[in-house]
Amino acid sequence: MANASSVAGRPAVLSDLIPGSRVRDLALVVGGAGLTGLAAQLTFPMWPVPFTGQTFAVVLVSAALGMNRAVLSMVLYMLVGIAGVPWFAEGASGFGGATFGYIIGFIAAAALVGKLAEHGGDRTVLRTTGTMILGNLVIYAFGLPVLIAVTGLDLGGALAAGVTPFLIGDALKIAVAAGLLPAAWKLSRR
Repeated sequence: MANASSVAGRPAVLSDLIPGSRVRDLALVVGGAGLTGLAAQLTFPMWPVPFTGQTFAVVLVSAALGMNRAVLSMVLYMLVGIAGVPWFAEGASGFGGATFGYIIGFIAAAALVGKLAEHGGDRTVLRTTGTMILGNLVIYAFGLPVLIAVTGLDLGGALAAGVTPFLIGDALKIAVAAGLLPAAWKLSRR
């Protein structure tokens, strides 16, 4: 699962700095899913979509792990939740519901953010900010259609319930990630 540029000698993403191979990759995938499940428990209840720490975990895990490991991590998160582990927002589990589109969006965001990070999208504050914004937009793009289908809200209502209340919080999460990732790269060079 190592990234192409890490094979060439240059670490593509932060997790490539950790020695090992398959066991490391498995631990990183499981750890990324676990961090996302833990972040989902940081919840402020709202209807129909609660405010959680999930999106922060998704973009951070994705940038740190790179595309392949991040996608596997988010697929694992989704499948374990579908299987009954109550680690979706507000301790939910299972398939479907108004917020399930966001969970599917985590996988697509993991692919995009992970790939951008492999190409240096997490090395500076500006690049990390752009990478995280794109990741969040992907999550919204997958979440809104499901939210509309399940709740019967129109597009305006879905935007008001499933996007607008989260913009400030997501901006704060992005700001933290945009500070953490470039700082971690600087520390790794010492």
